[in-house]
Amino acid sequence: MADPLKQFAVKPVIPIEFGTLNLSLTNSSLWMLVCVFVAVLIMLGMARRRALVPCRTQNVPEIFYEFIHAMVKDTLGHHGRTYMPLVFSLFMIVLIGNILGMIPFGFTITSHIVVTGALSMLVIGVVTVMGFVNHGLKFLRLFAPKGLPLPIYIIIIPVEIVSYMSRPFTLALRLAANMTAGHTMLKVFAIFSIQAGVLAGLGPMLFNAAMVSFEILVAVLQAYIFTILTCMYLKDAVELH
Repeated sequence: MADPLKQFAVKPVIPIEFGTLNLSLTNSSLWMLVCVFVAVLIMLGMARRRALVPCRTQNVPEIFYEFIHAMVKDTLGHHGRTYMPLVFSLFMIVLIGNILGMIPFGFTITSHIVVTGALSMLVIGVVTVMGFVNHGLKFLRLFAPKGLPLPIYIIIIPVEIVSYMSRPFTLALRLAANMTAGHTMLKVFAIFSIQAGVLAGLGPMLFNAAMVSFEILVAVLQAYIFTILTCMYLKDAVELH
């Protein structure tokens, strides 16, 4: 029986080795480059044909931009202008990375915790740096909310610190786990369809077709969730609770 997890295996495409140093171009890094290329291509296509009445190639990127702009503005207020390039870039990379994994013979880069973890660490790193830039040492008040009785701080401060430090892990794990689970289920039912024969495999095949549509919805939804959580975390760098 075929292994449904084999689709997530990282394999070298162009081996590049110098002694014990391995700099090979893998299928994961290749699809990361494809993801960035597609994102840049979409945005350049929009900028090249700018018009007051948008055409089809301009309309879709503008919808994404307006959607993320409204999200950032609602969450961060007028400070959102500073963080809009970061948030929009993260949304496009996660969304395109998710969608590319739905293409036959494609590779889902967002199913790997090392990829989602790097994006999450970038978010938390920006939040931490900008928090101290905007508020100085007052940023540490994030771990000690005002107005609580003194004994409560003994409990609240460690809880807030652990909660803050767990953000990159939960942000990365949520995205990677959802993409891995969805693609594994698609692969399992595809295997059932092939091995069960024509008549018996019809049910799994129809279910898998419906699951493909659902998985595309999940890909878009997970990009949205990653982005909205990024905005919520950036809010701590702008406004201390």
